[in-house]
Amino acid sequence: MSEIERLESLRVEASTCTSCPLSERRNHVVFGEGNPSAPLVLVGEGPGEEEDKTGRPFVGRAGRLLDQALLDNGLTREHVYICNTVKCRAADWSTGKPINRAPTEAESLACRQWLLPQLASIAPFVILCVGAPSSKNLIKNNFKITAERGRYFPSSYAKTIMATLHPSYVLRQMNISGDQCYSLLVADIGKAWEAALRLQAKAVAEVQTRGSEKPPLPSEGEGVGGEGLRATETAQEGLEI
Repeated sequence: MSEIERLESLRVEASTCTSCPLSERRNHVVFGEGNPSAPLVLVGEGPGEEEDKTGRPFVGRAGRLLDQALLDNGLTREHVYICNTVKCRAADWSTGKPINRAPTEAESLACRQWLLPQLASIAPFVILCVGAPSSKNLIKNNFKITAERGRYFPSSYAKTIMATLHPSYVLRQMNISGDQCYSLLVADIGKAWEAALRLQAKAVAEVQTRGSEKPPLPSEGEGVGGEGLRATETAQEGLEI
């Protein structure tokens, strides 16, 4: 089964999920979009109002800023894959009008049944967490986004993982201090993309080198196995880029 087929099958399953209360008020499950073979996956916090309406990730003001940051690196959504920690909108309905909020730990854990197979199907070389909730979910629970963004961390889900500021945070800061935070977002995306390309090129070279060598004969009773292109390094080795 191809990456596209695996992701589509997973998307169909996720579309009827009722594992947490977020499903009760959603309009759409926002599964993800982009290149299913992308070397870089961006993982955000969760859908907002516009995303819930359209079923697409990052399509509001923050999404338009993310698109611009990608473009400033010579990239579009077709180069990467974009998804979220949770697939349904997390909102506070206490006043009768929904206000976006960060997903709870229980909501994030419930949605891992979709997020982790999604990442496994894509098998990216680099994951870029967009915002603090995603970083705490996939890197470490005490992650400090302003102090630790832009650094490489080991990961079980990719060769290495990084974090950057959420575009919503950048929009708020731009009204106060100009474009400094936006420049950090652009730089982090560029760093993650360059790392993904280097790791991809390294993996391709290793496969080609192994392919040019005469393989050893299997011992009696031993089958002939193969390694996937992206299963050749441990998470810690992924930091050596």
